[in-house]
Amino acid sequence: MSPLLLILFLLLKPTSTSTASASHLRPGFYSDTCPEAELTVRNVMKKALIREPRSVASVMRFQFHDCFVNGCDASMLLDDTPTMLGEKLSLSNINSLRSYEVVDEIKQELENICPQTVSCADIIVMASRDAVALSGGPDWEVKLGREDSLTASQEDADNIMPSPRANASYLIDLFARFNLSVKDLVALSGSHSIGKGRCFSIMFRLYNQSGTGKPDPTIEPNFREKLNKLCPVGGDENVTGDLDSTPIVFDNMYFKDLVSGRGFLNSDQTLHTFGRTREFVKRYSKDESEFFKAFVEGMIKMGDLQSGRPGEIRTNCRLANGRPISVLLES
Repeated sequence: MSPLLLILFLLLKPTSTSTASASHLRPGFYSDTCPEAELTVRNVMKKALIREPRSVASVMRFQFHDCFVNGCDASMLLDDTPTMLGEKLSLSNINSLRSYEVVDEIKQELENICPQTVSCADIIVMASRDAVALSGGPDWEVKLGREDSLTASQEDADNIMPSPRANASYLIDLFARFNLSVKDLVALSGSHSIGKGRCFSIMFRLYNQSGTGKPDPTIEPNFREKLNKLCPVGGDENVTGDLDSTPIVFDNMYFKDLVSGRGFLNSDQTLHTFGRTREFVKRYSKDESEFFKAFVEGMIKMGDLQSGRPGEIRTNCRLANGRPISVLLES
């Protein structure tokens, strides 16, 4: 097969994400080529936590937003180009994902000590782990060795990533597409143990749930009163509220809040109101160590998602190194 036909085949092959090509990932991947890689990532994350605690929660979410869209390949970090609409302005990311500059800082540090060695995709996975550990959550060994994508797709992100309005049934089906179980779904939703969400994401819950013109009846009354003050009709929908009662500490308070009807997002609270997920919510609300164990298992499984597409090690996480894909196809 000619080089051009091979490129076309790889680029146009089905884009479903799988774990089939994850066998090459392993702990300690950079132990010889960049032995200070993991320590460097953690040190930058520590600085980010001191500057702005919310930033580490923002970075932690990158793994989910990256891995579900054509695998863990840092496609979500690519800026738009004249020939490519990337994922940053997709419906699930625009005005929601933030703190890209933390990854930029990590990448610059790594390029200074180990040029063209550590992928942006691996940075996301390491930084997500560190965000949890530095916030009081579990620590774990991550598998590394990913490459960075050559392109990104706003359309793919729009078609895959769930809305804050999503219910548990929809989320179960979505996670199943990636070989993630109901248990994984609930445990990984615990990432909302830290961070904030926008009023935009809950206005319908407060004032027009399911088109009824009424609030979501599952919201605890005192909590709803608090949210009404935070997010009034006609107010600034970019105002943020805490995703749980301890927004800078990674713990199981998120699940305790769901049990008491104090979940911020509809997609969170529905985990307690839906039968197939309620069992896990209750279990994790009572046993933090069990939640931590399940969360780590879910993060590792999610980190195995790969697209099988060709990749590279970017020198700048916002830009592909070579020519745009459109140029390859036209040449």
